[in-house]
Amino acid sequence: MRLILPILILSISVSACARMENVGKAPELNPVEMSAEHQAMQASALPQDIPQQGTVDRSSLWSGGRQSLLGDRRAQGSGDILTVVIEINDRAEFSNSSSRARGASDDMGVPNLMGIPQFIDNRLPEGASMANAVGMSSSSAYNGNGSVKRNEKLELRVAATVVGTLPNGVLKIQGTQEVRVNFELRELLVTGFVRPEDISRQNEIPYDKIASARISYGGRGQITDVQQPRYGQQIADIILPY
Repeated sequence: MRLILPILILSISVSACARMENVGKAPELNPVEMSAEHQAMQASALPQDIPQQGTVDRSSLWSGGRQSLLGDRRAQGSGDILTVVIEINDRAEFSNSSSRARGASDDMGVPNLMGIPQFIDNRLPEGASMANAVGMSSSSAYNGNGSVKRNEKLELRVAATVVGTLPNGVLKIQGTQEVRVNFELRELLVTGFVRPEDISRQNEIPYDKIASARISYGGRGQITDVQQPRYGQQIADIILPY
């Protein structure tokens, strides 16, 4: 016990010190550059036949350039802008219950064993007898219930910029938006990887087609500051074991 107690106190202190770094900070998003998706996208794609930009179909009445009426204005390379449509409406509900019961009873008696029980009964206190030498009984019961219910809804639209093109043709996008109302600032951040063919003709991409999507929607200002617990309370929640 003398050795276990200091080790336990040390492990709790180390865990608390690690959590101290998060006091007053929002949860950080995992970097997309370290994800398995990003590593897979670094591989070169198969070569494709790309039409020459200078060729013009003389039989067509319309030009195929991006500036023409029917031209493809979807984001294709670094610096292009596209719209990210975020419509999250997730709902999950789980309910589990379990129960268990067990009962056991054992009874052993020696009423006739060459007269020995009767001989012992004469010397036992009044009411005691060897007729039931051993008697045991046990019972146990267990009942558990658990439920989880979540409902999340978020509808946003933000313009993102293509900040890079990976060797396999996948586009890396990043978009930020800040809206200040009085003394409260709302921030929106969207990053991830998209395929050019998933971008619609309206130059929009839904969030569920963004690989390694990182979506952050929060704020800072007077209202957000009041809603957060004080630093002392956060530190107490980390240190106190109960």
